[in-house]
Amino acid sequence: MGLQGRICTFGIWDESIPGINFDKNGVSNYARIYQTLCKIYPRGSKGEQDWLEIVNEIKTKEKNKKYDCIVGVSGGTDSSYLMHLLKKVYGLRPLAVTFDNGWSSDIAVRNIKKITEKLNIDLETYVVNYEEMKEIHKAYMRASFPWIDMPTDFAIRNILLKTAVKEKVKYIFSGHDFRSEGTQPNEWTHGDSRQFKFIIKNYGNVKLESFPYLNYFQQIYLMYIRGIKIIKPYYYLDYQKKNAQKFLIENYDWEYYGGHHFENIFTRFAIAYWLKKKFNIDKRIITFSAQILNKELDRAKAIEMIKSEPYDKSQMEADKNYVIKKLGLTTEEFEKMWNNENKSVYDFPSYLGLINKFSKIIKPILMKVYKQPPTFLYQMDERNKD
Repeated sequence: MGLQGRICTFGIWDESIPGINFDKNGVSNYARIYQTLCKIYPRGSKGEQDWLEIVNEIKTKEKNKKYDCIVGVSGGTDSSYLMHLLKKVYGLRPLAVTFDNGWSSDIAVRNIKKITEKLNIDLETYVVNYEEMKEIHKAYMRASFPWIDMPTDFAIRNILLKTAVKEKVKYIFSGHDFRSEGTQPNEWTHGDSRQFKFIIKNYGNVKLESFPYLNYFQQIYLMYIRGIKIIKPYYYLDYQKKNAQKFLIENYDWEYYGGHHFENIFTRFAIAYWLKKKFNIDKRIITFSAQILNKELDRAKAIEMIKSEPYDKSQMEADKNYVIKKLGLTTEEFEKMWNNENKSVYDFPSYLGLINKFSKIIKPILMKVYKQPPTFLYQMDERNKD
């Protein structure tokens, strides 16, 4: 389908993006969010210095523990390369933690095994009962929610925090990188414990037993009172995804899986089929725009790429059929979900409305809670200017 309406002159953010606007030079507010984050988290010598301060702090404070940090891993590029950096380059002692929700691709599983074994990093896998996870996914689909993989994001964060408490470790590393992934609009992917409980109660048929649940205030307690820090090293380090992939392939026999977050089959379906075909939401616009500004992708090439489907059409249909079968749905049940009226995050209770309404009060608190405050805070700031 391609881009819609006006397009940012820096990236390819277009008028399909919620809350977008453009200045007199055609630069979008989302480009300004990116620029703001780059100023707050500079790379080069300053970024390296800031990162080394964190590394030295960890080595000092966690020196008598079996693990001095925890790293969430998926088998994807970012987390795979991050394990190499933490262990081989900076001499840390990470515990790798992965979440098995029943949808990891064989490639992802092999990648995790290869890298943890070669680096001699202990791996802890949290396995959720698949029948439970299946009902959670179906609840989000029945609700006609945009980001149906939100429960996976929610579970991963909770697992990392719970593992940090169990291992008495204060530092969690994430492979997220705003320069190569961008900042998603809150309307597309926001999720929190209040929203989760509402959707499970009203659209689900499941009792939570194995799913790792923490409410918003428990998360805040663990990060603010217990002092557990979630840190994103790529905010500081000179990192480019393509270079990392080449390195991993050459040194770890790592395998590429076809696209951003495509290492998980349900995530691939959620991004490339459910979001794009049902909601006309193409997350590649955000990702490509960030990569253009990071000089990883040519703008003209990105404009052409966005005209095509995220990946092979026949594979997309195969994924849809696989999801229907694995979730235990009939074709008619899936079609009913598909044809339900599309909803937005604002159609369900969550903390997003409160955060927006009381941002001046809440923001200083969250700035203290997080080592690196969530990018949605900067998104709110920039969008509220307009």
